Amino acid sequence: MSQIGSFTRSNDGTYTGTIKTFAIDAKARIVPSDPASTSDKAPDLRVIVSGDEIGAAWRRTSKDNRSYHSVKLDDPSFTAPI
Repeated sequence: MSQIGSFTRSNDGTYTGTIKTFAIDAKARIVPSDPASTSDKAPDLRVIVSGDEIGAAWRRTSKDNRSYHSVKLDDPSFTAPI
């Protein structure tokens, strides 16, 4: 899979960077979700561009015990979320 974004983690737990696809070329922030959610399927983080949520991320652990985020983006120009 090709890389469409690059982010840097801040001390406050947010990430800042850019997302670049055919339809999007924007600065983005990945911020913690509302901790009040009780659903197991609720995302851990939200992807924000220009104040609008365009995606979500979930914390995962790989088979070799490394942490990563699984991110899903959605945009009206996409035929389906990526």
